[in-house]
Amino acid sequence: MSQGFQVSTPGERLRQRKVLAGVCLASAAMPMTFTGPAVALRDIAQALGGSPVALAWVTNAFMLAFGSCLMVAGALADRHGRRRIFMAGLLLFVVASTALVAAPNLLLFDLLRAVQGVAGAAIFAGGASALAQEFDGRARLQAFSLLGTSFGLGLTLGPIAAGGLTSAFGWRAIFVLVIGCAIVSWALARRSMHESRDPQAQALDWPGAISFTAALTVFTCGVLEAPALGWAHPGTLLMLLGAFALFALFVRIERRAQRPMLDLTLFRYPRFVGVQLLAAAPAYAYVVLLVLLPIRFIGLEGVPVGEAGRWMMAMSAPLVVLPLVAGLLARRFAPASICGAGLLIAAAGLVWLSSVGGGTQALLPMAVIGIGISLPWGLMDGLAVSVVPSERAGMATGIFSTTRVAGEGLALALVGAVLSALTAQQLVGAGATAPAAALAAQELAAGNLQAAAALLPTQTLATVVHAVDAAFATLMLVLAGITVLTAVVVFAFLRRGADVEQRALMPVAQNQ
Repeated sequence: MSQGFQVSTPGERLRQRKVLAGVCLASAAMPMTFTGPAVALRDIAQALGGSPVALAWVTNAFMLAFGSCLMVAGALADRHGRRRIFMAGLLLFVVASTALVAAPNLLLFDLLRAVQGVAGAAIFAGGASALAQEFDGRARLQAFSLLGTSFGLGLTLGPIAAGGLTSAFGWRAIFVLVIGCAIVSWALARRSMHESRDPQAQALDWPGAISFTAALTVFTCGVLEAPALGWAHPGTLLMLLGAFALFALFVRIERRAQRPMLDLTLFRYPRFVGVQLLAAAPAYAYVVLLVLLPIRFIGLEGVPVGEAGRWMMAMSAPLVVLPLVAGLLARRFAPASICGAGLLIAAAGLVWLSSVGGGTQALLPMAVIGIGISLPWGLMDGLAVSVVPSERAGMATGIFSTTRVAGEGLALALVGAVLSALTAQQLVGAGATAPAAALAAQELAAGNLQAAAALLPTQTLATVVHAVDAAFATLMLVLAGITVLTAVVVFAFLRRGADVEQRALMPVAQNQ
């Protein structure tokens, strides 16, 4: 450990290291929980059955619950105790993960995935708040840098571990792994983590929390059902309009609340808005590919599960090292420039991926995407607190984390729906009827090539595969365009006061 972690006694220093290790281990388990089932989705479908929409909830239920509960969990941690919420989250996570191993059907599986997401929010919010109380100054910056590195390590190891475990022992072994991580984390934190609360904490903003969660849930449901019902279907329109109405209600509640869950006045700071856009950028430039690519490799190209997991390392491995490099670069270059350049590199990788399709030729473009997204990834957490006055850093961090995680869940739902629509369009152009094309496109989005082919008896398998490839290429170009636009806007917003941001990030670089 660096000198930033030195405290008064060796015993106290050891205790703090145990707290840090426990929180980092639990944080590494969260991305494993997200990416693991994506790699094993075909095996889960074969074991539990279910429609394409139900299979989409395998990943979306976790991310939706995680993202929508983060701010609530943070408020509960401040009021009732950070250690208590962290430990309760670990316990709930172990119970839900154990139940997932024995889930008899996909409906119960999806519900338990949502419970996992709630537990993950409590773990992440309670653990991060506890670290903020345990460390000060440079030690705090380095602790949060290690926390981010742990999250990146989980993203890297998740697909590899999931692929290997599924091949050797079956998909249920994925949850045994994360249960083990949670138990070790609980053992480390049980005796070492001190309890802390915010003496100024007030009652939770329940109206805001409920309206926010309801808005995210209804919107996600509408997007996931749109490929089956149609975007112009009354049911789809009703859910989407209902979601916007709930979001409007949430904004109205927060404006009137004495102590709101979301302080909307922070959005008066242009650089704060830029950071929120930066937080959402990895969702559609990187995170969605953690789900889409394993489905494509395994379900549509016939790549063995274990090998597909190893292939995903090409994209996720840079997140272990390059965020630290970004911190070093911040000593010489403005964060706005580093983040903008990273997003442009990721966009170039997406364009490249659109031209090569699948197979091993996708590995180099995947690596470029991972390299590009690693640069802003290493600076985002520091920027989240540096672009607002210091007395509002806590709320800014909560909003940033919610934007990042909830944005990932929404991006996953939207990108899946767009890919399904593009595939259906390609199939109709090849001569399939619109109803059959829509059903087949949903099966293809879930990786069920044979089921899709059975729905299209007049189409050859080569025609179906060509439709998938064309739709995937178009989607990558769309994502690249969004990423370029985000890079430009983020660069413009973060340039304002860039010297202040660079000074705020200097201690992180010096400790790395």
